[in-house]
Amino acid sequence: MVVSVIPYAIALLLLSIFVRGRPLYDVAVGWLRVVIGAARWIGGVEYRVQGLENVPPAESNQPVILCPKHQSTWETFAFPTIMPHPLAFVFKKELLRIPFFGWCIGRLDMVHIDRSKRAEAWNKVAEQGVQLMEKGVWIIMFPEGTRSERGGKGGYKTGATRLAVTTGAQIVPIAVSSGQCWPRRSFVLRPGVIDVSIGKPIDPAGREPDELMREIETWIEAEMRRIDPQAYSSA
Repeated sequence: MVVSVIPYAIALLLLSIFVRGRPLYDVAVGWLRVVIGAARWIGGVEYRVQGLENVPPAESNQPVILCPKHQSTWETFAFPTIMPHPLAFVFKKELLRIPFFGWCIGRLDMVHIDRSKRAEAWNKVAEQGVQLMEKGVWIIMFPEGTRSERGGKGGYKTGATRLAVTTGAQIVPIAVSSGQCWPRRSFVLRPGVIDVSIGKPIDPAGREPDELMREIETWIEAEMRRIDPQAYSSA
């Protein structure tokens, strides 16, 4: 990752002087494919996807918000390579300080927020989220906010469902068992197979954000126990 990110980052930063949008995104996704491929060939980390038919097709103009379980760095790298539409992550602004990687995501169509200023952060998510979805970009928000331990659960926050209710975007819940192969706060990979399970889109029409997020949480946590039962065997 360290070796490959530098030439890709330099190429992206130079390209960003002349163009923005999809060309830059495609360069970034190219690097993500390298990382996911290296995790497979060097680290023995495979993955399989269930429910990809639940994702609206590439030619669809339906606005979508992805709500995945968050256990690892893996899903932040893998989802742009799996999904048929460009994705815009909502992330904490501190990531912009990471050399090369942070500089590049600052040039992409993403939403970086200051978590310490909640009202300002929500306003930014709402404003930029609408603008990006109008361009055909899907929003991806981790409802737990940060990575949880394998077999654990963080507090599910309603930012994604508030945005869905505001914009009418469908929400796609996703369970992912990445913690068993790429634990949080670690670059030591464990060989194995990561399961990604994609749920059916949920229409936010007539729903309240709190109630909608409870449905998403219930589905994700139940699905996690199905795809990674060993992690919950003592629960």
